[in-house]
Amino acid sequence: MKNTSIFVAIVALAAPVTRAQTVKVDPTIPAYRKVSGVSGTITAVGSDTMNNMMALWGESFQKLYPSVRIQVEGKGSSTAPPALIAGTAQLGPMSRAMKATEVDQFEQKYGYKPTQLRTAYDALAVFVNKDNPIEKLSFKQLDAVFSRTRKRGGGDATTWGALGLTGDWASRPFSVYGRNSASGTYGFFKEHVMVNGDYKNTVKEQPGSASVVQGITEDRYGIGYSGIGYKTSGVKNVALASKDGDPFSSGSYEDVVTGKYPLARFLYIYINKSPGKALDPLVKEFARFLFSKEGQGIVVKDGYLPLSGEIVKQELAKLQ
Repeated sequence: MKNTSIFVAIVALAAPVTRAQTVKVDPTIPAYRKVSGVSGTITAVGSDTMNNMMALWGESFQKLYPSVRIQVEGKGSSTAPPALIAGTAQLGPMSRAMKATEVDQFEQKYGYKPTQLRTAYDALAVFVNKDNPIEKLSFKQLDAVFSRTRKRGGGDATTWGALGLTGDWASRPFSVYGRNSASGTYGFFKEHVMVNGDYKNTVKEQPGSASVVQGITEDRYGIGYSGIGYKTSGVKNVALASKDGDPFSSGSYEDVVTGKYPLARFLYIYINKSPGKALDPLVKEFARFLFSKEGQGIVVKDGYLPLSGEIVKQELAKLQ
Protein backbone atom coordinates (compact mmCIF):
# COMPACT_ATOMS: atom_id res chain seq x y z
CA MET A 1 0.00 0.00 0.00
CA LYS A 2 1.04 3.57 -0.58
CA ASN A 3 0.45 6.55 1.63
CA THR A 4 -1.82 8.95 -0.23
CA SER A 5 0.49 11.93 0.30
CA ILE A 6 3.11 10.12 -1.79
CA PHE A 7 0.67 8.34 -4.04
CA VAL A 8 -1.08 11.50 -5.25
CA ALA A 9 2.02 12.82 -6.96
CA ILE A 10 2.15 9.70 -9.09
CA VAL A 11 -1.46 9.07 -10.02
CA ALA A 12 -2.98 12.53 -10.18
CA LEU A 13 -1.09 13.13 -13.41
CA ALA A 14 -2.69 10.13 -15.11
CA ALA A 15 -6.12 11.67 -15.61
CA PRO A 16 -6.38 15.19 -17.02
CA VAL A 17 -9.17 17.61 -16.37
CA THR A 18 -11.67 16.99 -19.15
CA ARG A 19 -14.93 18.59 -17.97
CA ALA A 20 -14.12 21.09 -15.24
CA GLN A 21 -14.93 24.02 -17.52
CA THR A 22 -18.41 22.77 -18.42
CA VAL A 23 -19.69 20.82 -15.39
CA LYS A 24 -20.41 22.59 -12.13
CA VAL A 25 -21.13 21.29 -8.64
CA ASP A 26 -24.78 21.59 -7.60
CA PRO A 27 -24.97 24.88 -5.63
CA THR A 28 -27.31 23.27 -3.08
CA ILE A 29 -24.46 21.04 -1.84
CA PRO A 30 -23.00 22.73 1.28
CA ALA A 31 -19.33 23.45 1.91
CA TYR A 32 -17.47 21.13 4.28
CA ARG A 33 -17.20 22.21 7.90
CA LYS A 34 -14.14 21.00 9.74
CA VAL A 35 -14.62 19.36 13.15
CA SER A 36 -12.18 18.73 15.99
CA GLY A 37 -10.65 15.50 17.21
CA VAL A 38 -10.24 13.70 13.88
CA SER A 39 -7.13 11.52 13.67
CA GLY A 40 -5.98 8.03 12.81
CA THR A 41 -5.39 5.90 9.73
CA ILE A 42 -7.92 5.07 7.04
CA THR A 43 -7.34 2.44 4.37
CA ALA A 44 -9.11 2.13 1.01
CA VAL A 45 -8.80 -1.04 -1.07
CA GLY A 46 -10.58 -1.56 -4.38
CA SER A 47 -11.21 0.11 -7.73
CA ASP A 48 -8.37 1.17 -10.00
CA THR A 49 -10.77 3.47 -11.87
CA MET A 50 -11.22 5.48 -8.66
CA ASN A 51 -7.50 5.58 -7.76
CA ASN A 52 -6.93 9.19 -8.82
CA MET A 53 -10.09 10.43 -7.17
CA MET A 54 -9.42 8.56 -3.91
CA ALA A 55 -5.91 10.00 -3.88
CA LEU A 56 -7.12 13.56 -4.52
CA TRP A 57 -9.81 13.25 -1.85
CA GLY A 58 -7.20 11.89 0.53
CA GLU A 59 -4.74 14.68 -0.15
CA SER A 60 -7.35 17.38 0.48
CA PHE A 61 -8.65 15.64 3.60
CA GLN A 62 -5.13 15.36 5.01
CA LYS A 63 -4.65 19.10 4.55
CA LEU A 64 -7.68 19.63 6.79
CA TYR A 65 -6.53 16.98 9.28
CA PRO A 66 -2.71 16.68 9.24
CA SER A 67 -2.75 13.91 11.88
CA VAL A 68 -4.77 11.64 9.57
CA ARG A 69 -2.97 9.07 7.43
CA ILE A 70 -4.72 7.70 4.34
CA GLN A 71 -3.62 4.62 2.41
CA VAL A 72 -5.00 3.75 -1.03
CA GLU A 73 -4.59 0.49 -2.89
CA GLY A 74 -6.33 0.14 -6.25
CA LYS A 75 -6.03 -3.28 -7.87
CA GLY A 76 -9.62 -3.71 -8.98
CA SER A 77 -13.15 -3.58 -7.58
CA SER A 78 -13.18 -7.30 -6.79
CA THR A 79 -10.52 -6.69 -4.12
CA ALA A 80 -12.81 -4.39 -2.13
CA PRO A 81 -15.32 -6.90 -0.64
CA PRO A 82 -12.65 -9.29 0.76
CA ALA A 83 -10.78 -6.36 2.33
CA LEU A 84 -13.97 -5.04 3.98
CA ILE A 85 -14.90 -8.50 5.19
CA ALA A 86 -11.42 -9.12 6.62
CA GLY A 87 -11.36 -5.68 8.22
CA THR A 88 -8.13 -4.69 6.46
CA ALA A 89 -9.88 -1.69 4.85
CA GLN A 90 -12.52 0.73 6.08
CA LEU A 91 -13.35 1.93 2.55
CA GLY A 92 -14.10 -0.27 -0.46
CA PRO A 93 -14.11 1.84 -3.67
CA MET A 94 -15.90 0.02 -6.50
CA SER A 95 -16.72 0.96 -10.09
CA ARG A 96 -19.61 -1.51 -10.05
CA ALA A 97 -22.19 -2.52 -7.48
CA MET A 98 -21.34 -5.44 -5.23
CA LYS A 99 -22.53 -8.79 -6.52
CA ALA A 100 -25.15 -10.67 -4.50
CA THR A 101 -22.55 -13.28 -3.56
CA GLU A 102 -20.22 -10.57 -2.22
CA VAL A 103 -23.01 -9.02 -0.15
CA ASP A 104 -23.94 -12.47 1.19
CA GLN A 105 -20.34 -13.17 2.25
CA PHE A 106 -20.19 -9.87 4.11
CA GLU A 107 -23.55 -10.52 5.78
CA GLN A 108 -22.52 -14.04 6.81
CA LYS A 109 -19.68 -12.55 8.86
CA TYR A 110 -21.30 -9.43 10.28
CA GLY A 111 -25.02 -10.20 10.31
CA TYR A 112 -25.92 -7.14 8.24
CA LYS A 113 -25.26 -5.85 4.75
CA PRO A 114 -22.47 -3.43 3.79
CA THR A 115 -23.49 0.19 3.28
CA GLN A 116 -23.26 1.40 -0.31
CA LEU A 117 -22.37 5.05 -0.92
CA ARG A 118 -22.75 6.59 -4.38
CA THR A 119 -19.87 9.03 -4.73
CA ALA A 120 -19.92 10.21 -8.37
CA TYR A 121 -21.26 9.54 -11.84
CA ASP A 122 -19.03 8.00 -14.48
CA ALA A 123 -19.40 7.49 -18.21
CA LEU A 124 -17.58 4.33 -19.25
CA ALA A 125 -16.05 5.36 -22.56
CA VAL A 126 -14.94 3.46 -25.65
CA PHE A 127 -11.70 5.05 -26.80
CA VAL A 128 -9.89 4.98 -30.13
CA ASN A 129 -6.68 6.67 -31.21
CA LYS A 130 -7.05 10.40 -31.86
CA ASP A 131 -6.29 9.84 -35.57
CA ASN A 132 -9.09 7.32 -36.03
CA PRO A 133 -11.95 8.78 -38.15
CA ILE A 134 -14.70 6.63 -36.60
CA GLU A 135 -17.28 8.68 -34.67
CA LYS A 136 -19.91 6.27 -33.35
CA LEU A 137 -20.50 2.58 -32.60
CA SER A 138 -23.46 0.47 -31.53
CA PHE A 139 -23.28 -2.22 -28.85
CA LYS A 140 -23.78 -4.84 -31.58
CA GLN A 141 -20.65 -3.57 -33.33
CA LEU A 142 -18.69 -3.47 -30.07
CA ASP A 143 -19.80 -7.00 -29.26
CA ALA A 144 -18.41 -8.10 -32.64
CA VAL A 145 -15.08 -6.46 -31.79
CA PHE A 146 -14.64 -7.62 -28.19
CA SER A 147 -16.62 -10.87 -27.83
CA ARG A 148 -15.97 -14.35 -29.17
CA THR A 149 -19.49 -15.51 -28.29
CA ARG A 150 -21.26 -12.48 -29.86
CA LYS A 151 -24.53 -12.75 -27.96
CA ARG A 152 -25.87 -9.67 -29.75
CA GLY A 153 -26.07 -11.63 -32.97
CA GLY A 154 -23.50 -9.86 -35.10
CA GLY A 155 -20.74 -11.39 -37.20
CA ASP A 156 -17.12 -11.47 -36.11
CA ALA A 157 -15.29 -8.18 -36.73
CA THR A 158 -11.50 -8.21 -37.05
CA THR A 159 -10.67 -5.16 -39.18
CA TRP A 160 -11.72 -1.52 -39.17
CA GLY A 161 -13.41 -2.05 -42.51
CA ALA A 162 -16.00 -4.21 -40.72
CA LEU A 163 -17.04 -1.06 -38.87
CA GLY A 164 -17.37 0.99 -42.03
CA LEU A 165 -13.96 2.60 -42.39
CA THR A 166 -12.50 2.82 -45.88
CA GLY A 167 -9.13 3.45 -47.54
CA ASP A 168 -6.03 2.44 -45.63
CA TRP A 169 -8.10 1.76 -42.50
CA ALA A 170 -10.32 -0.88 -44.11
CA SER A 171 -7.82 -3.74 -44.03
CA ARG A 172 -6.18 -2.84 -40.72
CA PRO A 173 -6.92 -5.26 -37.85
CA PHE A 174 -8.04 -3.97 -34.46
CA SER A 175 -5.72 -3.83 -31.49
CA VAL A 176 -8.20 -4.46 -28.71
CA TYR A 177 -7.47 -3.26 -25.16
CA GLY A 178 -9.40 -4.10 -22.01
CA ARG A 179 -9.08 -4.58 -18.26
CA ASN A 180 -8.31 -7.70 -16.29
CA SER A 181 -10.97 -9.78 -14.58
CA ALA A 182 -10.37 -8.20 -11.15
CA SER A 183 -11.68 -4.91 -12.53
CA GLY A 184 -15.24 -3.73 -12.01
CA THR A 185 -14.95 -2.00 -15.37
CA TYR A 186 -14.19 -5.37 -17.01
CA GLY A 187 -17.37 -6.81 -15.49
CA PHE A 188 -19.51 -3.77 -16.28
CA PHE A 189 -18.51 -3.79 -19.96
CA LYS A 190 -18.96 -7.57 -20.16
CA GLU A 191 -22.48 -7.36 -18.71
CA HIS A 192 -23.82 -4.32 -20.51
CA VAL A 193 -22.13 -4.52 -23.91
CA MET A 194 -21.48 -8.25 -24.35
CA VAL A 195 -24.59 -9.54 -22.52
CA ASN A 196 -22.20 -11.51 -20.28
CA GLY A 197 -20.53 -13.14 -23.26
CA ASP A 198 -16.86 -14.13 -23.33
CA TYR A 199 -14.04 -11.81 -24.30
CA LYS A 200 -11.87 -12.71 -27.27
CA ASN A 201 -8.50 -14.21 -26.41
CA THR A 202 -6.88 -11.40 -28.42
CA VAL A 203 -8.02 -8.68 -26.00
CA LYS A 204 -4.92 -7.15 -24.39
CA GLU A 205 -5.81 -7.14 -20.70
CA GLN A 206 -4.36 -4.17 -18.82
CA PRO A 207 -3.83 -3.79 -15.05
CA GLY A 208 -5.24 -0.26 -14.94
CA SER A 209 -7.38 2.31 -16.71
CA ALA A 210 -4.41 4.53 -17.51
CA SER A 211 -2.68 1.56 -19.17
CA VAL A 212 -5.63 1.08 -21.53
CA VAL A 213 -5.54 4.73 -22.60
CA GLN A 214 -1.77 4.71 -22.94
CA GLY A 215 -1.90 1.62 -25.14
CA ILE A 216 -4.45 3.19 -27.48
CA THR A 217 -2.49 6.45 -27.56
CA GLU A 218 0.57 4.59 -28.84
CA ASP A 219 -1.39 2.26 -31.14
CA ARG A 220 -3.01 3.90 -34.17
CA TYR A 221 -5.38 0.95 -34.61
CA GLY A 222 -6.24 0.53 -30.93
CA ILE A 223 -9.69 0.41 -29.35
CA GLY A 224 -10.59 -0.12 -25.72
CA TYR A 225 -12.78 0.90 -22.80
CA SER A 226 -12.05 2.93 -19.68
CA GLY A 227 -13.65 5.51 -17.40
CA ILE A 228 -14.12 8.86 -19.15
CA GLY A 229 -11.98 10.50 -16.47
CA TYR A 230 -8.90 8.88 -18.01
CA LYS A 231 -9.34 10.58 -21.38
CA THR A 232 -6.19 12.26 -22.73
CA SER A 233 -5.30 14.23 -25.83
CA GLY A 234 -4.01 11.02 -27.44
CA VAL A 235 -7.44 9.37 -27.64
CA LYS A 236 -11.04 10.22 -28.39
CA ASN A 237 -14.25 8.62 -27.18
CA VAL A 238 -16.86 7.52 -29.70
CA ALA A 239 -20.59 8.11 -29.38
CA LEU A 240 -22.52 4.98 -28.36
CA ALA A 241 -25.98 3.48 -28.83
CA SER A 242 -27.13 0.33 -27.07
CA LYS A 243 -29.53 -0.78 -29.82
CA ASP A 244 -29.65 -0.29 -33.58
CA GLY A 245 -31.88 2.70 -34.27
CA ASP A 246 -31.34 4.29 -30.84
CA PRO A 247 -29.88 7.81 -30.73
CA PHE A 248 -26.12 7.99 -30.19
CA SER A 249 -24.69 9.75 -27.14
CA SER A 250 -21.12 10.85 -26.46
CA GLY A 251 -21.63 10.95 -22.69
CA SER A 252 -22.65 14.51 -21.87
CA TYR A 253 -23.47 15.26 -18.22
CA GLU A 254 -27.17 15.50 -18.99
CA ASP A 255 -27.18 12.18 -20.87
CA VAL A 256 -25.31 10.43 -18.06
CA VAL A 257 -27.59 11.76 -15.31
CA THR A 258 -30.79 10.98 -17.26
CA GLY A 259 -29.58 7.54 -18.33
CA LYS A 260 -29.54 8.35 -22.05
CA TYR A 261 -25.86 7.45 -22.25
CA PRO A 262 -25.89 3.63 -22.35
CA LEU A 263 -22.71 3.12 -20.29
CA ALA A 264 -23.51 5.54 -17.47
CA ARG A 265 -22.82 4.27 -13.96
CA PHE A 266 -22.19 5.32 -10.39
CA LEU A 267 -18.83 5.02 -8.68
CA TYR A 268 -19.28 3.61 -5.19
CA ILE A 269 -17.57 3.35 -1.85
CA TYR A 270 -18.73 0.56 0.46
CA ILE A 271 -18.34 0.81 4.23
CA ASN A 272 -19.02 -1.38 7.24
CA LYS A 273 -21.71 0.32 9.32
CA SER A 274 -23.50 -1.62 11.99
CA PRO A 275 -27.22 -0.71 12.16
CA GLY A 276 -28.06 1.34 15.24
CA LYS A 277 -24.42 2.04 16.07
CA ALA A 278 -22.42 5.20 15.42
CA LEU A 279 -20.09 5.08 12.44
CA ASP A 280 -16.35 5.33 13.10
CA PRO A 281 -15.70 9.13 13.36
CA LEU A 282 -12.81 9.11 10.89
CA VAL A 283 -14.78 7.19 8.25
CA LYS A 284 -17.80 9.42 8.82
CA GLU A 285 -15.82 12.64 8.39
CA PHE A 286 -14.08 11.38 5.27
CA ALA A 287 -17.47 10.45 3.80
CA ARG A 288 -18.92 13.82 4.79
CA PHE A 289 -16.04 15.47 2.94
CA LEU A 290 -16.80 13.46 -0.22
CA PHE A 291 -20.36 14.73 -0.17
CA SER A 292 -19.42 18.37 0.35
CA LYS A 293 -18.98 21.15 -2.19
CA GLU A 294 -15.22 20.61 -2.01
CA GLY A 295 -15.43 16.84 -2.34
CA GLN A 296 -17.70 16.98 -5.37
CA GLY A 297 -15.43 19.67 -6.82
CA ILE A 298 -12.65 17.07 -6.79
CA VAL A 299 -14.95 14.74 -8.74
CA VAL A 300 -15.16 17.37 -11.48
CA LYS A 301 -11.43 18.10 -11.29
CA ASP A 302 -10.69 14.44 -11.92
CA GLY A 303 -12.87 14.35 -15.04
CA TYR A 304 -15.88 12.58 -13.54
CA LEU A 305 -19.40 13.87 -12.95
CA PRO A 306 -20.74 15.24 -9.63
CA LEU A 307 -23.84 14.10 -7.81
CA SER A 308 -27.01 16.13 -7.53
CA GLY A 309 -27.86 17.80 -4.25
CA GLU A 310 -30.74 15.36 -3.78
CA ILE A 311 -28.51 12.29 -4.10
CA VAL A 312 -26.00 13.86 -1.70
CA LYS A 313 -28.77 14.21 0.91
CA GLN A 314 -29.68 10.55 0.44
CA GLU A 315 -26.08 9.40 0.87
CA LEU A 316 -25.43 11.61 3.92
CA ALA A 317 -28.48 10.08 5.59
CA LYS A 318 -26.81 6.66 5.38
CA LEU A 319 -24.01 7.87 7.66
CA GLN A 320 -26.32 8.50 10.62
